[in-house]
Amino acid sequence: MRRVYEPPGSSDGARVLVDRIWPRGLAKDDVPLDAWLKDVAPSTDLRKWYGHDPDRYGEFAERYRAELADPERGDALDRLLGLAAEGPLTLLTATKDLAHSHARVLMEALTGGE
Repeated sequence: MRRVYEPPGSSDGARVLVDRIWPRGLAKDDVPLDAWLKDVAPSTDLRKWYGHDPDRYGEFAERYRAELADPERGDALDRLLGLAAEGPLTLLTATKDLAHSHARVLMEALTGGE
């Protein structure tokens, strides 16, 4: 997991943007990534409700995990799992607080951790 604004690391492997909205201030040609999977990001309603408020993180994570279980997200999750099976995978996000981000919830869902 890494902020999209940071330069790529030598151990990043496949780099996948997992935000629904393209990061501010970055041109698409300037971001080295292998995929942009908008469908795996939280819904707009959930993202707006959360507002990156750490006090809401627990409930946000629970709601987001429920969204990830939706069959419509299956293709995007399968793609991430496939990339992870091939080697290192870095989830990219514009979020400043990685510890309270959807990328952390997604990483835990992919690795089976919580």
